[in-house]
Amino acid sequence: MFETEIAVVGAGHAGIEAALAAARMGLRTVLFTMSLDSIANLPCNPSIGGTAKGTLVFEIDALGGEMGRAADAVTLQSRTLNLGKGAAVHSKRVQADRAAYHLLMKRTLENTENLRLVQAEIVDIKTEEQDGKRRIRSLVTHLGEEWRCRCAILCTGTYLEGRVFVGDKNYESGPDGFLAAKGLSAALAREGVRMMRFKTGTPARVKRSSIDLSVLEEQVGEEHITPYHSENGEDFFESLSQIPCHIVYTNAETHKIIKENIHRSALYSGQIHGTGPRYCPSIEDKLVRFADKERHQLFVEPMGRDTEETYIQGFSTSLPTDVQRAMLASLDGFKDAEIMRYAYAIEYDCADPTGLLPTLEFKEIGGLYGAGQFNGTSGYEEAAAQGLVAGINAALTLRGEEPMILARSGSYIGTLIDDLVIKGTKEPYRMMTSRSEYRLLLRQDNADARLTPIGYRVGLIDEARYARFLEKQKQIKDEEERLAATHVSPERAQSLLTRLGATPLASGASLADLLRRPEITYEALAEIDEGRPTLSRRVREAVEVSVKYEGYIKRQIAEVARQKKLEDKRLPSDLDYHAIKGLRLEAVQKLAAIRPLTVAEASRISGVSPADISVLLIYLG
Repeated sequence: MFETEIAVVGAGHAGIEAALAAARMGLRTVLFTMSLDSIANLPCNPSIGGTAKGTLVFEIDALGGEMGRAADAVTLQSRTLNLGKGAAVHSKRVQADRAAYHLLMKRTLENTENLRLVQAEIVDIKTEEQDGKRRIRSLVTHLGEEWRCRCAILCTGTYLEGRVFVGDKNYESGPDGFLAAKGLSAALAREGVRMMRFKTGTPARVKRSSIDLSVLEEQVGEEHITPYHSENGEDFFESLSQIPCHIVYTNAETHKIIKENIHRSALYSGQIHGTGPRYCPSIEDKLVRFADKERHQLFVEPMGRDTEETYIQGFSTSLPTDVQRAMLASLDGFKDAEIMRYAYAIEYDCADPTGLLPTLEFKEIGGLYGAGQFNGTSGYEEAAAQGLVAGINAALTLRGEEPMILARSGSYIGTLIDDLVIKGTKEPYRMMTSRSEYRLLLRQDNADARLTPIGYRVGLIDEARYARFLEKQKQIKDEEERLAATHVSPERAQSLLTRLGATPLASGASLADLLRRPEITYEALAEIDEGRPTLSRRVREAVEVSVKYEGYIKRQIAEVARQKKLEDKRLPSDLDYHAIKGLRLEAVQKLAAIRPLTVAEASRISGVSPADISVLLIYLG
């Protein structure tokens, strides 16, 4: 019998963050992986970030997680998406060197104090009764070793009973040809965990030199790169030679090939029973859903600096290999394209997340946590965020401290977890800016302001980093106040306003008033703002957003305050909803099944109406 305090199953993005957080918080931790060669694998797209996902990475970093630091170190290209829209939806996305990311994360795990890395498959869990509640006792490996633990975090990704589909061929497999995990699903079901079956997929990998890139639209990286990791300075990427990506489009011939063979797709032949992601469908699914589209945009992205493998984003499929070759050959520049890895779909088991608390601990099994795709999500960033929360909460539990529950009004991580445990999901859940009603408050530029104090409180942000964070916040506040207090005359501002096409001033105005105008940026004000302090780009951007959106931000803050009244109204864990007169039957069933912690959580459950919430409030009163 081996012993540890916290055991983490799976060394993907969720498992890595969970294990690092627990170990760095001083708990003896063991991380199990099916293969040491699959640590931090990027089995689907070779990128980190994207719409809403980029904000998740900034939030992970602000709490003291590892993903942002590692992504910076292996960046091949960086772009900020949605710059033509408001700051609430600006999202950083980087192309990552897949092999370098794996090696860097593996080295980080190997050199972390309190953390042991073990290659083993976990096939069973054992529980025991403690103080009237069932708790995790131990994990059992495929070699028969038993590891006793006080907490266990399941981060199994797409490995659980994994099955790969290519046309009419299918076989047991995890992602990228790694072995599927067998046995653990049955053990979890035996222990009462409600399981689901989901599906995801990935496109073919093509040899870069076999593509005629000259006929494709080139997509270069941004000039000024803001690092994910707050401790990396503005000069961090000065010497980076960014690799361009390219854009290509499907055409009438591509669509003809797919439509003629769609009956051979595992997705449409009835072989796949798992539910796929709505917002990242296969190319054949796109043609069915969007039949009016004459073409679909595809992105040609590098897998690494030292490899020929190239990823075709948007071309995921489970069609047979001969059809895949024909589809690719129909694209401009891909006539002689050589496929290095064929596309495939993969089915896997995952848990119903409504069985979890907001801490990501199972309601019915104390000390057992779930994170990542095991909880029904899709994406590296969503996985890493959950792993970090689960690792922190497991460590806090064993330290006898209050858990960390992130409000949906304070982070995308909080929104993600709240959606999962309260609403559940019928398909792989993907984070999007539209999922948050507070997205103007949850920007990537203020992730540190929102979450670094929490990371400091739990022990993942050290004193020196916290001091630098406080100094940055002071600089932002001081500059906001200086802009509000500095006034300019109409004559002084005339030239600038005329050149920018802005309405001239009728009387004097503060620099803050001018900055609120849509035509004017913080940088543009420099010519009439003598003696302005020298500030970092991060501080300047934070100031500009704060000033420009001040009115909208104040309104959202007021809404958060109103909602907090419901967040503060706790619901007893043993409340008998069947005994509350006036609740509709559907509400009783949903409330009894999910058992929300607060009235606010209850209000977000599908099937619970405002009238039901009024009944609850009267009952509590």
